[in-house]
Amino acid sequence: MFKHILLPLDGSELAETAIPAAVYLAEKMKAQITLLHVIEKNAPEQVHGQQHLTNPADAKTYLKHVAGEHIPQSIKVETHVHTEEIDKVSRSIVEHSAEFAPDLIIMCAHGWGSWRDIMVGNIAQQVIAAGSIPVLLLQSRSTEKEEFGGFARVLVALDGDPKHEAGFDTALDLAGLLKASLHLVQVVPTLFTLKPQHTATSTLMPATTSALLEIDEDHACEYLEEKIRRAEEKGVPVSAEVERGDPAQQVVQSASANQSQLIVLGTHGKSGMGAFWVSSVAPKIVEQTRLPVLLVPVRR
Repeated sequence: MFKHILLPLDGSELAETAIPAAVYLAEKMKAQITLLHVIEKNAPEQVHGQQHLTNPADAKTYLKHVAGEHIPQSIKVETHVHTEEIDKVSRSIVEHSAEFAPDLIIMCAHGWGSWRDIMVGNIAQQVIAAGSIPVLLLQSRSTEKEEFGGFARVLVALDGDPKHEAGFDTALDLAGLLKASLHLVQVVPTLFTLKPQHTATSTLMPATTSALLEIDEDHACEYLEEKIRRAEEKGVPVSAEVERGDPAQQVVQSASANQSQLIVLGTHGKSGMGAFWVSSVAPKIVEQTRLPVLLVPVRR
C-alpha cells in the first residue's frame, strides 16, 4: 500500500491543513513522509494572505520546523527544497515524484479560485493530469485546525468500465488496512443528464435512449454485485447502490447521506479546459464536496 508519502507545502497555513491526513496514513501504514517546497519563479509576495517562501534558506527552516512540530518522532520524515526557481510548480512536483518514488501525494485542493482555474487548472489538478501517482486532495477552505477523524467510511465512485477499476482496487486495499467500510456508487444518467455528445441522439430517439439507460441500470447492478463479492471475500464491510442523474451530484449526495469520510475514484487526470469540455466527473466532485478525495490515475 502507501509506504512513501510526498507532501508539498507552500508555506501557507491553508496548505498545512493536509498534514494531519499525512500523519494519520503514515502511522497506519508505517510510511515515510517527505516534505517538499518548490521555489517558484516570479512568485507573488504573498500566498493566501501570508508571506510566500521565496528564499531557499527560509524554506529549509520552515520545513524543518514543520517536521519537528507537526510530525511525530515515530514517523520517518525528510525535507527537500528545490532551490532552482521553477516556472511551473506542478511539473516540478511530478519530477520530484520520479526522484523520490512516493506512492501517494497529499495536497490541499486550494487554488486561485478564478478563471485561471478553468483555463489551466490549479496546481493540484495539474499534478494529477501530469503524473501517475494517486493524489489525496484535502478540501479545507479555512486555516482553522480541525481534528482529523480518519477514514472509517469510504465511498467509491464507479462507472462500470473495467479499465477504470484502479479506484476500487486501491479503496479495497485501503479499507482492509484501515479497517474501514466501503460504499460503492454507480450513477446511470437520465435523459436530461447525458453528456453533451449524447444529447443529440436522446433528443431524436428519446424512447430508445430511455430503454438503453434502463438496460445500463441493470448492468450496473450486476457489476456492483461482483464488486460486493470481492470486498466480502476480503472481509471488508460493503454496501452499494445505483443512482440516476448527474454523476458528480449523485456521488456527492450519496457521500453525505452515508456519512462518508473519503471519496475514491479513478480518473484520467484531465484538468483545466480539457476537463471543462469533456465534462470530466472528478473535477466536479472536487468542487462540490468538502470531503477528502483520493484520485487514482487510470493507466493510459
